Amino acid sequence: MLLTTKQLFQKCYGRYAIPAVNVFFMEEIHGLFAAAQEANAPFIVQTTPFARDYANADMLLSMIGAAARIYPHVTYAIHMDHGYEAHIFDAIDKGGYTSVMIDASHDNFEKNVARTKAVVAAAHAKGISVEAELGVLAGVEDDLTVDAAHSFYTNPQQVEDFVHATDCDSLAIAVGTSHGAYKFSGGQGLQFHILEEIQQRLPSFPLVLHGGSNVVPEVIERINAAGGQLKTDAKGVQEEEVRKAIPLGICKINIATDTRLLWTMVNREFFRDRPDEFAPTTPGKIFMEEYKKFMLKKFDLFGCTGKAGDFSNIIS
Repeated sequence: MLLTTKQLFQKCYGRYAIPAVNVFFMEEIHGLFAAAQEANAPFIVQTTPFARDYANADMLLSMIGAAARIYPHVTYAIHMDHGYEAHIFDAIDKGGYTSVMIDASHDNFEKNVARTKAVVAAAHAKGISVEAELGVLAGVEDDLTVDAAHSFYTNPQQVEDFVHATDCDSLAIAVGTSHGAYKFSGGQGLQFHILEEIQQRLPSFPLVLHGGSNVVPEVIERINAAGGQLKTDAKGVQEEEVRKAIPLGICKINIATDTRLLWTMVNREFFRDRPDEFAPTTPGKIFMEEYKKFMLKKFDLFGCTGKAGDFSNIIS
């Protein structure tokens, strides 16, 4: 069942969060859909402009559509992450997405509002949900780089003003996460007081946590043991932080870095241990199985395992 993110968030708010997983290639899509069907869990499959440029938007959407036929008992949304107007309006016009994100967080408040309102008007006219962003996350994701000196936390008063001004359906907020593999090197963690104040101001309004990967130390260690050179002095969003954030309005948690690290670990270890191999399908099968196991754990952590039944009475 293909839904909008707004439909997903109306059911999950305060109860569980829904993983929003960036995909680039077939093996990821197989692993994601297979895990969701087994767990009977709702999810969001998302692509970035970088992924669309890499694989072509038609290729990505065709693979996602094929996965929905192969795994017919899934409940999901298709979201474009970190979009700019050229990508967003192309996606709205050509179809295929049920949700888009306008990332104008680097602009001043007034310009962010104006750009977001324009996207909301076009998207809502076609029944597409809109995610916006307020506050700037540090880190690196795809071709986006933000220095820590230019990042800042989201202001709860501005959140209230922004949502009323734009009519966006959900909002990504900056509460201490960062993009990429090197999160929380300063040890600050999530700023729960910001979530608490936003919830007081806007009860039941869905919030989004970008940079939500865990960055498991064991995975980094295994990558480095197999020839990698990743830094080991940072951590991601911890499980107890995720559990605490969900009742405070976090409905969508983005995952990208963890799956990239998983791919790197599987392939580095495979070719280290089996240097005579050269067929891409062999490590690909291992990766799909590891990806599925990874997602099953995420569904459990986010509390959405078995929750696809919440949407059985919705007509998509």
